[in-house]
Amino acid sequence: MAISVLYDNYSAAIYGVILRVVRCEHTAEDVMQECFVKIWTSILSYDPLKARLFTWLIRIARNAAIDALRSAHYRMSLGTCDIKEITFDGNNAIHTSFNPDPIGIRQLTQVLNTEQREVIDLLYFGGLTQTEAAEALNIPLGTVKNRSRTAISKLKKLFGPA
Repeated sequence: MAISVLYDNYSAAIYGVILRVVRCEHTAEDVMQECFVKIWTSILSYDPLKARLFTWLIRIARNAAIDALRSAHYRMSLGTCDIKEITFDGNNAIHTSFNPDPIGIRQLTQVLNTEQREVIDLLYFGGLTQTEAAEALNIPLGTVKNRSRTAISKLKKLFGPA
């Protein structure tokens, strides 16, 4: 079945992205299940001309994880996560055996200036929204949007024409 092929090939990447955002294994498992239901029900809307399948799947996973963070159910369930499930290193990043950056995007961000790299790290590797990144960096939301747009444009040039 097609969904099992998707699951076998992409579940580790999807789970890694979700776990980085929600930072709770129990919640990540729930969100992953919901994510695969969404993938299954919306697979016909996937357009290979707009994005690669992996990118499309990861975007769905990240959005589902962010939606879970914003939900009232998540805030109420925070007490159900055991502190041992939530592990951080000095940079507040999750320790997982999965590396969600197999093509070296994090290394490519070294071409960005420090301000742009900070924003990209918070938005794409930290799972924060633009508003949350603005608050974390204590800068205006418009500045976050401008830095991220400029950074993405620089990174896009590294990949050449699509």
